[in-house]
Amino acid sequence: MDSFLECIAGEKVALDVAGPYFSRVHSFYGSFGKTAIVEMAAAAGLPMVGDEKDPTRTTTYGVGELMRHALEHGANKIILALGGSATNDGGCGAAAACGVRFYDARGEAFIPVGGTLKDIARMDASELDRTLAALPIITMCDIDNPLCGKAGAAAVFGPQKGADEAMVLRLDAGLAHLADVLERDCGAAVRDLVGAGAAGGMGAGMAAFFKSRLQMGIETVLDTVGFEEKLSGADLVFTGEGRLDGQSRRGKVAAGVARRAGARGVPVIAIVGDIGEGAETIYELGVTAVFSINRVAIPYEQARLRSRRDLRATAEDVLRLCRSLEIQRKL
Repeated sequence: MDSFLECIAGEKVALDVAGPYFSRVHSFYGSFGKTAIVEMAAAAGLPMVGDEKDPTRTTTYGVGELMRHALEHGANKIILALGGSATNDGGCGAAAACGVRFYDARGEAFIPVGGTLKDIARMDASELDRTLAALPIITMCDIDNPLCGKAGAAAVFGPQKGADEAMVLRLDAGLAHLADVLERDCGAAVRDLVGAGAAGGMGAGMAAFFKSRLQMGIETVLDTVGFEEKLSGADLVFTGEGRLDGQSRRGKVAAGVARRAGARGVPVIAIVGDIGEGAETIYELGVTAVFSINRVAIPYEQARLRSRRDLRATAEDVLRLCRSLEIQRKL
């Protein structure tokens, strides 16, 4: 978020919202012009729960509060960044913060969390803030997992959020039930929507409750910073990735940069932390060369401590090569 805001001369807006377990926490969102950038992890992030991981009890309510605050303070567009969440509530918490009401079989209103999604008997979106509902919201989503099933949110990402096998089954059943409710009460078919399983089903929630468009994060970032204009007159583009491997072509930073630069015939050099299996497939997308900053084989924790120095050394080597190829003359 910090580097993104620096590129676009934006600023942070600080406020207190509900955290993953509903207690108030310090949070923020980014703002530039009339656009708000909300980072889901700033209100529902996995690091915020520490060792107390339980996706059956966590909520996205605070994310909805961030969105609503942005609207009330003049935003006419919201960009929501998914990822790193401690939640599995299908975005119901965020929807509740924005006016959607959920009722159980006894007709009592409640705010669903991952473990109580199956208790939703009906929902009422008539009190959803109409201005927010009509607001253009782009949801940045870098995975293509469906909402539920073997490749769904609970099965794939539940364990890293603290779910054991029994909890995964319970969470998955809850998301499947939510899909039925959303289709019945909202007319939204999200069960097999690409990206619906992102961030504990938040992708599905954003599409269903807010009619948000799910888009690869890097595409949103490049559009927002005006990357096409910055490419004009460029002789070479540098990009980076923590780890570049066979999965990197699926919406990651290097792949997105390479596609756009390649369309302009501009070479791309990727400087990465680590190179994994299948990294060579990135060349097909337009990356010219890949360099790892890991100069010696050492454990991650040690490599992290010297990463700044190694990055500088690798960048210097790359520029020496550029100079030898007379690229420096153009730069």
